[in-house]
Amino acid sequence: MEHISLISWFVAMVLFLAVEAATVGLVSIWFSVGSLAGLLAAALGASIPVQILLFVAVAAACLACLRPIVRKYITPKLVRTNVDAIIGREAVVTEPIHNIQAEGAVKVGAVTWTARSTNGVSIPAGTVIRIDRVEGAKLFVSPAEVTAKQK
Repeated sequence: MEHISLISWFVAMVLFLAVEAATVGLVSIWFSVGSLAGLLAAALGASIPVQILLFVAVAAACLACLRPIVRKYITPKLVRTNVDAIIGREAVVTEPIHNIQAEGAVKVGAVTWTARSTNGVSIPAGTVIRIDRVEGAKLFVSPAEVTAKQK
């Protein structure tokens, strides 16, 4: 009976590792650690209820305590690049923006972009705007909020 218990825990551990390898969700790996605890308890001659209790306790503790820490270190830090990097930035209107006439331009860094107003309001040249979104080669912008520092 002891060999069946050892084999069962080993098979469970391998299956949980296989599921983790297939999903990479950082959930099944902790169940495999719990299975290892059950395997060690079985090897030391513990009863089936003790083995199951150890499995549940170790898996739950690892899932609750270690998963957030490990996830923090293996989740890639996304850095906005290219066009995504200009969303939210402020720029200056170089040609008045009129959506109805399909006119307007904004200079962002050294690049001049065609621009349209996000809410349809005309924006005069020289206005500081915030870039709301990019569609193709066109920026959709809105006037930037004037803060106390800028006044």
